[in-house]
Amino acid sequence: MSDERTGPARDASVVVARDEEGQVAILTADFPRHGGEYLFLPGGRREEGESPEECARRELREEAGITADRWRPLGSYAITLDSAARVHLYAAHGLTLGPQQLTPTEEDFKLSWWPMPDAIRAAGESRFLLPAGPLALLLAERAIY
Repeated sequence: MSDERTGPARDASVVVARDEEGQVAILTADFPRHGGEYLFLPGGRREEGESPEECARRELREEAGITADRWRPLGSYAITLDSAARVHLYAAHGLTLGPQQLTPTEEDFKLSWWPMPDAIRAAGESRFLLPAGPLALLLAERAIY
């Protein structure tokens, strides 16, 4: 499967980053093509030569300005049935906050911190545009650390 913007389908990584109080890093942005503002977790497509975890670390740092010292894989799932590309889900803890490093297409990404129950409720209310975020939240909530 190809996409005119990105070429051949590539794996992606998505991160549930939780602070010491259990708050989850949630991003918001307006997606006019889809009818408004949506929530999403830090994440994105792998770059050439990156492992899934390296991608997760980079996306968390760039989109949310966060680094983490503890990582846990939550699973890996097909993006679509028509593609070999997979989305890799991670939980990140031991967070350090810094500045976001947004690209021009990401400049309206806003970071906020949500209690896990509120984030999961928002997923049930269809406030997330893509399915990987809600799945990652549910898996992270049930993970034993």
